[in-house]
Amino acid sequence: MPFPSDETIIATAGDIVAELHGLFGKHPGFRPAHAKGSLLSGHFNPTAEAAKFSIAPHFNTASTPIIVRFSNSTGIPNIPDNDGHADPRGLAVRFNLGHRVHTDIISHSTPFFPSRTGAEFLALFKAIAASPDGTPSPSPIEQFLGANPKALAFIQAPKPAPTSYAKEPYFSVSAFKLIDKDGKETYIRYRFIPELGVETLEAEVLKAKGPDYLQDEIKSRVAESGSFSFKLVAQVAEPGDIVDDATEHWPETRALVELGTITVDGVVADEAKEAKHIIFDPIPRVAGVEPSADPLLEMRAAVYLLSGRERRTAP
Repeated sequence: MPFPSDETIIATAGDIVAELHGLFGKHPGFRPAHAKGSLLSGHFNPTAEAAKFSIAPHFNTASTPIIVRFSNSTGIPNIPDNDGHADPRGLAVRFNLGHRVHTDIISHSTPFFPSRTGAEFLALFKAIAASPDGTPSPSPIEQFLGANPKALAFIQAPKPAPTSYAKEPYFSVSAFKLIDKDGKETYIRYRFIPELGVETLEAEVLKAKGPDYLQDEIKSRVAESGSFSFKLVAQVAEPGDIVDDATEHWPETRALVELGTITVDGVVADEAKEAKHIIFDPIPRVAGVEPSADPLLEMRAAVYLLSGRERRTAP
C-alpha cells in the first residue's frame, strides 16, 4: 500500500489520528477508529453482470477468497456492543487476488458521511474534543454542526443497533469507477445487502444485551450455521450526479446492479494477530476499478496506513 505523496494529506492524516487518540485514548495495537471488531473469512462469487461493468479479476473469476472485518465505531477496543456510540458499524472486505495482491471495499452501516474533506473531518473531531459535558452552549460542536448541515444530518441519521452484523446493510459512501473491456467508465457506489434481511433492536431490548453480543453472535452463527452472505450491489450514477463528494446522496431511483455474493464461513486463524497486521485500503489499486476524485479516499488511505504502522509496531 503506497504512502500518499501529498504533504498536506500526510499532515492532516497525522492530525486526525492524533485527534482520535485524544478522544478515545491511545490503545497500542488497536485502530484509532473502529477498534473493536471480528475478522472472518469466506469467498466472493460474481454475477455475469459484474463482468459487463469491469475487467477487475474478482468480477471475472468464479470464486475469490475474502477476509471480512465487522466492527464497532470509536477507537475504544472494549466499547460495549450495546453502547449507542458503537454505531455506525463497519464492514471491510478484502478480495485476495494472489500473493500479496488484493483489493478492498470499506463500508459502514449508514449511507451518510459527515464531511467532504479530511480538513472538515478533522475540524469535526476538534469540535467534539472541545465540547466535554458541561461546556456552555453554544459549545464548539453545536457551532460546528450549525455551520455544517451535512455533518448534522450524519449525527441525526437513525442508527439502530442490529441483532447481528449479518443483518445490517453497509454502504461505501464514496464513489468509484468500474471500467469494462472497452474502456467504458461507470460511476457507482457499493452496498452490501444482507441475505438474511435487516433486523434491528428496540432500545429497551438493546439495554439487556451483553457487551459482546455482536462479536459472540457472529462467531456462533458461523460455527452453528456454517455461513451467511451478502449481495454486493452497485448503485449506478446517472449523468449529472455528483461523484466526488461522499456527503451528496444519489436518488434512490438510481439503478441497482447486483455484482455478486460474499459468503462468510469461518473465523480467521490467529484472529488477534491478523487483525493487528491487516491494513485495509480505501483505494482499489486493481485494473477495472478506479477511485473517483472524492478527496476523502486518499485521506482515509493515509489515515489507515499511519494507524496501521502504529498498530504493527505496538508491543
